[in-house]
Amino acid sequence: MTWQKRWQNALMNNYGTPPVLIARGAGSRVWDDSGKDYIDMIAGIAVNAVGHAHPVVVEAISKQLSVLGHTSNLFATNGSIELAERLLALLQAPSDARVFFCNSGAEANEAALKLGRLTGRVHTVVAQGSFHGRTMGALSWTAQPAKQDPFRPLPGEVSVVPFGDVQALASAVTDATAAVVLEPIQGEGGVLVPPDGYLRQAREICDRHGALLMIDEVQTGIGRTGEWFAFQREGITPDVVMLAKGLGGGFPIGACIAYGGAASLFGPGSHGSTFGGNPIACSAALAVLQVLEDGDLLTRATALHEVLATGLV
Repeated sequence: MTWQKRWQNALMNNYGTPPVLIARGAGSRVWDDSGKDYIDMIAGIAVNAVGHAHPVVVEAISKQLSVLGHTSNLFATNGSIELAERLLALLQAPSDARVFFCNSGAEANEAALKLGRLTGRVHTVVAQGSFHGRTMGALSWTAQPAKQDPFRPLPGEVSVVPFGDVQALASAVTDATAAVVLEPIQGEGGVLVPPDGYLRQAREICDRHGALLMIDEVQTGIGRTGEWFAFQREGITPDVVMLAKGLGGGFPIGACIAYGGAASLFGPGSHGSTFGGNPIACSAALAVLQVLEDGDLLTRATALHEVLATGLV
């Protein structure tokens, strides 16, 4: 029996039958079950920030697994504390910012959604073409009808505005708005870069109405744009930042970071994650951050951006 038939007999069809079975990876390449190699241009859907099987990441995960694999969040671990501190430092976050760890971008956005609800408001504003995940809460923010329509009615009150349109954003936000949720650069929407100043003006609009500004850095974060986080180019301070994908370098981890008053909205019992911030995931994330820093890969990302932008355009 072929692997395709075995796949069809065992797995749900939500992705369709894959065309290739990947057997191994190293660096920027992967090999299929016949030994044919490919350049991995999608990096596990924007996940493998330092490539496949990076020795620093492999060593960190292996070492941690041999010592402590999982405890639950009923107990503290050094890795979760260290990673939270590192992320807050890279974000240049104020001293009142706090981190919640989870396992994916969708989970990070679900945590952000719950923070928004704890303000006592329900209305949220998102951008047309946005992608924030496929779980029901995150899907309500994913403004793509093809993904949303089969699952309506979706939770919450959500207004959709054109990405990059400040006037439309200003018109949609009211004193009843809990949050504005934006990607600094839209990924699934078409790799769309908003006009300069867009996030700064979004910050001002939120401030006028007491709404939270939530920045989804799941795809753009962890050095991918030449800054640790893409919103930093605008010099703003968001209320909530959502991370995942490249943070774990292929190992599942997500994070929701809240600033100021938003950081104190969760109390004991208000939210949780069995596996979020587990020792192995945190060791992987810390190793990824080390590789990015030691290799000066943010500078390299900026240089390659110039080369690719010139060549492709």
